[in-house]
Amino acid sequence: MKRFFRPVEKDGSFKKPALSSSSSSSPCPPNETTESIKDGEEGVEKKGPLKFLTWNANSLLLRIKNDWDKFSRFVQNIDPDVICIQEVRMPAAGSKGAPKNPSELKDDTSSSREEKQMVLRALSSLPFKNYRVWWSLSESKYAGTALFIKKQFQPKKVSFSLDRTASKHEQDGRVIIAEFESYLLLNTYAPNNGWKEEESSFQRRRKWDKRILDFVQHVEKPLIWCGDLNVSHQDIDVSHPEFFSSAKLNGYTPPNKEDCGQPGFTLAERCRFSNILSQGKLIDAYRLLHKEKDMEHGFSWSGNPIGKYRGKRMRIDYFIVSELLKDRIVSCEMHGCGIELEGFYGSDHCPVSLQLSKEA
Repeated sequence: MKRFFRPVEKDGSFKKPALSSSSSSSPCPPNETTESIKDGEEGVEKKGPLKFLTWNANSLLLRIKNDWDKFSRFVQNIDPDVICIQEVRMPAAGSKGAPKNPSELKDDTSSSREEKQMVLRALSSLPFKNYRVWWSLSESKYAGTALFIKKQFQPKKVSFSLDRTASKHEQDGRVIIAEFESYLLLNTYAPNNGWKEEESSFQRRRKWDKRILDFVQHVEKPLIWCGDLNVSHQDIDVSHPEFFSSAKLNGYTPPNKEDCGQPGFTLAERCRFSNILSQGKLIDAYRLLHKEKDMEHGFSWSGNPIGKYRGKRMRIDYFIVSELLKDRIVSCEMHGCGIELEGFYGSDHCPVSLQLSKEA
């Protein structure tokens, strides 16, 4: 979510870097959705990951330039098996006017080559050198997702669209799906609802929610769904419910009452989210463990410390899991606190973690 809640930007699309068989030091895998791992191959875990981290970085490149040492120490401390990133905001490979490759970082200009090298250098250092990386990127510095998985874990398949077509990426690089033996991991950056009844605003979000509903109703394995879902489900999930319920952009009031209020906190979005959870037999892992409102640690997004959004916070970053995994939830925590964005590492979102117990 953007700090100042501006109208939704024009759509783009996103991508990912690759690793050739001769460059095993690179954190990035080949262009194929996944490499095949032979049974019994040394170092490969047959069970799926148990520790997960999700974070809207609000520009991975900016975080690398300004806050990477602190975030690196945090990751080393938490030691997640999987890291899901949203708002990568690195453009996809491909020259101007040419088809784009959302799985590769742009490097056809001197500035894009320099930026790509900066990112790859950061990911070639500890702790990130221990992970393989998949990207789904936009055509511009907008949106996009990344998935880091420790090298000892091998997904059966990685795809980049809700219809799980191997070669297809969602517009703006909003989805990465990793299939493991006993569950699916879905990393999403949901489009902001915006403020108006427009194709790039309310209509876009309705279409997204409809596709997510269809996805969760038809998954064949238990699901772990994480990322910036751009919705605060209940009053307890925002710091100031009345402020967010009555929020307007330039005095505009949508014609339907259900669409009024802060993007992410309209009745329409919250009702659709409730339906997605119900129809998909899904559980909000954080709320399962944290029943009470926590004004210090209970929100994942915080408004700009200067201006009317100072102290205004929302929980819009989640781990949503299938009911079948409920008894395996050990912890789900938000790692930022306070209105000064402590633990946000330069972003307007803080990292959120989930830990599962081993399968029986």
